[in-house]
Amino acid sequence: MESRGDEVIPRHPKRSKPTNPAHFSSILSQDSVLSMPNLPTELILEILLKLPVKSLLQFRSVSKSWLSLISSPEFVKARLSLSTSNKNYTHHGVIVKVSTKSVFVVKDCSLRSLLYYPVTEAFDLDYPGKSLNHYLWFVGVVNGLICFSIRLFDGLYDLFLWNPSIRKYKKLPNFRLDVSHCYYLDGHVNFKFGFAYDELQDDYKVVGIFPIYTRGHLSRVEVKIYSLKRDSWRCIDDFRRQQLLAGSAKFVNGKLHWLDKQWNIISIDLADEKWAELERPSCFKKYVFLKLGVLGGDLSASYIYASSHADVWVMKEYGVKESWTKIFTTKSHGYPMAHPLHPSILTSNEGELLCLFGGHLMKCSTKDNMISYLDVTNFGPSLEAEIYVESLICPFHSRDNECHNNGG
Repeated sequence: MESRGDEVIPRHPKRSKPTNPAHFSSILSQDSVLSMPNLPTELILEILLKLPVKSLLQFRSVSKSWLSLISSPEFVKARLSLSTSNKNYTHHGVIVKVSTKSVFVVKDCSLRSLLYYPVTEAFDLDYPGKSLNHYLWFVGVVNGLICFSIRLFDGLYDLFLWNPSIRKYKKLPNFRLDVSHCYYLDGHVNFKFGFAYDELQDDYKVVGIFPIYTRGHLSRVEVKIYSLKRDSWRCIDDFRRQQLLAGSAKFVNGKLHWLDKQWNIISIDLADEKWAELERPSCFKKYVFLKLGVLGGDLSASYIYASSHADVWVMKEYGVKESWTKIFTTKSHGYPMAHPLHPSILTSNEGELLCLFGGHLMKCSTKDNMISYLDVTNFGPSLEAEIYVESLICPFHSRDNECHNNGG
């Protein structure tokens, strides 16, 4: 089903300057429904900005002025900024991929509940493209938009941009590779993706890295960038042909980051589309495995020993090698370390890390290295977890004919 007209909520505009609430007074004063003698328009706006997305979607039907206000880029921007900076995590969720026998299940639970309540309930999400025996993984989460891929039977992928808060998604156009059919028969389909927001261009982008094999040997690497604003893919020539490890890119400081097979941190800058290498902590040689993550907006690295423990490091000042700081050490507790430890996904106000370990969500204290497993109902062994913020941002333009609703 297409979503057009009044249902369209604009994409997120540039965020360089905070929005002044007084900017909306003219919109609020246009409608008599909002002319409440005991409530100043600034207070009405303050209340609306703090409401859940579900309530705001309902309130768009109050009047044309409310629809205009809630759908305006300025309101979308102001609410996103307020929700993102809320240290109580009132409007944050954790989206988790759970594996079953025949299909991947996506579940959602409250981040605030995970951090501060003894028991949390997880809810099933009906994600777009769901099908039996198709492999799903998260590409990235930015400003409430979730990018994920579904691997098809022929080895290729469908890519989606999805906002579960407003239950809208867009299936991206297929990328086209300059390869013959024999490439797919080799079975070396090992594509990598990353999802990012280009603030300079006010555009959401997906970077795809496509190693091209001939008779089982790597012959070249194609790199393509999808632009939501243009709704198309284009090629980038400047790539040094490293073979990258499995996993989606991590978006930090306007750049996407992967690991190559020599454990080097490789990045691409969305502004100038140039590649670079980021220095690791100097202690890397002591470890046998490495995974990248994002903590509090900073690049993180989980350095893993074979069977004893793992250290979590954070780059406090981007691009400065000396700013790598070890913040946590976790013991194996009977698990083989290399496989089940995923990058930490959050540092709470109380100095706790939220992690996915051995298929379970857990909290780790950076003060005393204590670990506690979280009690989540309607759950199961988890393969991936990402934090997202509820937002009104749409994964498409108002002119787009490929926007759909989903029942999530």
